Amino acid sequence: MSTYDMYTSPVVRGTWDVPAAGAARFSWEYDDGRHRLLDLYQRGKDKQWDATKRIDWDQPVNRFNVMETGDEFCPIYGSRQWEKLNQAERDEVNHHLAAWLFSQFLHGEQGALTVAARIVESVPDLDSKFYAATQAMDEARHVELFSRFTKEKIGLFYPVNPDLAKLLADALGDSRWDMPYLGMQVLIEGLALAAFGVHRDVTGNALVRQLLAYVMQDEARHVAFGRLALRDYYSQLSSAELADREEFVVEGCYLMRNRFVAREVWERLGFDVAECVEFSEQSPLQQVFRQLLFSRIVPCVKDIGLWGPKVREAYVDLGVIAAADSDLDVLMRSDEDIADRLEREHAAELAARKQEVDAAISSGAEA
Repeated sequence: MSTYDMYTSPVVRGTWDVPAAGAARFSWEYDDGRHRLLDLYQRGKDKQWDATKRIDWDQPVNRFNVMETGDEFCPIYGSRQWEKLNQAERDEVNHHLAAWLFSQFLHGEQGALTVAARIVESVPDLDSKFYAATQAMDEARHVELFSRFTKEKIGLFYPVNPDLAKLLADALGDSRWDMPYLGMQVLIEGLALAAFGVHRDVTGNALVRQLLAYVMQDEARHVAFGRLALRDYYSQLSSAELADREEFVVEGCYLMRNRFVAREVWERLGFDVAECVEFSEQSPLQQVFRQLLFSRIVPCVKDIGLWGPKVREAYVDLGVIAAADSDLDVLMRSDEDIADRLEREHAAELAARKQEVDAAISSGAEA
């Protein structure tokens, strides 16, 4: 079955063409580059993995509770709309929310794949081209696994969120080489990394936890790449140039906030969209979720030097300014450690399962 036949609303067949501006930049300087970026490039090479082999795709997933969480994690839990639904209708809500969430993860990863390729083309430094090439491979793997998971385990797709599409188009359509970095590595990847982390930590499903943890292991390097390259570059810019990029950050952060209100789900299910959005905006659990979503973006924006009054005011308005004091390095190391630990635990479970099977076969043969 074609993916087009699995969308909740019709998607025009063919490609979405985003005009790209700017130059393809070659460098004839082949001497050693920045030590930190070359170290990151080496890690990118060392950490390549195969989504078909590393992930145990036989693990079961309940389409009507993909995350295996309680009802209280639904954005409209406790609302007038929620209370009038029967169990079958609540199951449908959960199915659509999971389809919408993983569809946006998938579309965002395709955007990251395209932007990584664009960075290889447009960035002036060879060390950045080296690392961006490894990221392009990472993003291809992420598109592969989210596509497979959404198709095989959920069976339903949502079109790309309009706010995500706008930010992608804005980043790709800017002729300045750093803007795809800023839009993707800092804003889109930063938000995705936090969203992956929230869902990794709350899910009760082993497959979901595994694939999110492994993707996060890659994404931690991607955000670090954006920080290193942009921090060096932005330290050289004028106040007017920095102000222009800060304006882009502010607009992008509001787009990213809107990206996760699930408006498309409420529209598809025929609910009162304004009521559902307002309820989820006021929900204490959703407010905590929103703060966590910006836990990677805010300190990164501060770290690269885009910390003018407009940016700080926007983060106060969004209720996420407290994240400025987060230690990104600690968070990234934790993401990598969690992925390694889950891999070891899963390998131990498989080994124990094999021992049990071998013992049962041996017992049967002796009998």
